[in-house]
Parts: sequence; structure tokens; C-alpha cells
Amino acid sequence: MYRRTAARKGRKRAAISVAHTMLRIAYYLLTREEMYVDLGEDYFDKQKQQSIVKYAVRRLENLGYSVTIAEVS
Repeated sequence: MYRRTAARKGRKRAAISVAHTMLRIAYYLLTREEMYVDLGEDYFDKQKQQSIVKYAVRRLENLGYSVTIAEVS
């Protein structure tokens, strides 16, 4: 989260943003009495990858191409 925010808003605001996010998570967990589940270090990277693929497919289809996506093994 820090890297994504720092690129847009700067280092100081990114640090405040990360602290605010941590406080929101703590509040959420304490009020609902749940255990913290880490989404993984590459969670946001995977989300971004999917959005990039969707955007590229949509752009190509708008240009008149037929697109088929297949994962490389």
C-alpha cells in the first residue's frame, strides 16, 4: 500500500495513509472479534494484473479485433 500511495501522493502522506489503514483494520477486527487473515504479499499485484488484462481486451475489442485469452503453462 505504501508504494502505491507514495507514487501518487508522496512519502509523508503515504505513511499517514498506511497508518490509517492499519487502524481501520484493527478497529474492524476488534469490533467484530475476528482473526486477521493476511491476503498475501502479491494480492494487489494480482488484482492489478487482472484489471490490465481486462482493459487490454476491451480496447482491442473496441478496435474491432476478436480476442481469446489463454494462460501460458
